[in-house]
Amino acid sequence: MILSSYATVTAAATATTSYPIDIWGVVVALVLVAAATAISGLLHLGLVKSMVISTARSLLQLLAMGLIIRFVIQQNNWMLVVALLVIMLFAAVQITLARAHGIPKGLALPVFLTLTVVMLLMVCLVTELMLRPQPWYAPQLVIPVTGMMLGNAVSAIALALSRYFEDMHERADDIEMLLALGATPYEAARPSILSSVRLGLIPTISTLASSGIVLIPGMMAGQVIAGADPLNAAEYQFVVLASLSALTLVGDIVIMMAVYKRSFTDRDQAV
Repeated sequence: MILSSYATVTAAATATTSYPIDIWGVVVALVLVAAATAISGLLHLGLVKSMVISTARSLLQLLAMGLIIRFVIQQNNWMLVVALLVIMLFAAVQITLARAHGIPKGLALPVFLTLTVVMLLMVCLVTELMLRPQPWYAPQLVIPVTGMMLGNAVSAIALALSRYFEDMHERADDIEMLLALGATPYEAARPSILSSVRLGLIPTISTLASSGIVLIPGMMAGQVIAGADPLNAAEYQFVVLASLSALTLVGDIVIMMAVYKRSFTDRDQAV
């Protein structure tokens, strides 16, 4: 079946029953987190502070984003959509750098350029070529899909960066030997680059492989709960997951090509 248009899915969603969350649903969720936090404290897992802070941040950030997206949807202005996407991009850069461990300073520009490439490919290919919203900037589609793509890219790139610099440190003696034998910096770094790209792709590929019978991903689940046709929701979810896999690979390769020389001097010596 050819992917249905966004307007068809929206019409289906509004024509059937939806199940909105009221304040008591939020309260029950908070009670569950409080119980889990208490158990963590009793077992001395050291997670109490992080659970409390993460839960509070999640609630505040999601509510704030919900209000912002609702406002943008109501205004239905392409400039507001683009402005919000730019803000999300800068936030993604900051989160990527914060999540990556053991990386050198000065990687903000390569990360920014990589995420920009990923986001532009997503908007041009996934949103405009595959989903084809009307109008092209439809905020109720463009913003959530971009958020999913950026979130996945952030995790993959942070993981790849951490792995690359850790692996280069572990292979320091091998790299010195390869360089002494005449290898180029790329040839010396290639095993670490490939290992990093593979590691960055593992979560995305695992999600793609387990989606369906084992896992009903968030986008499909959300559309079904909102009343959309499950088959249309499944098509949307597949398009997003397949695109995530491809764009994650692109993002990992771009960031590795942009940063691998940071492990070498101008004279092609290991740092």
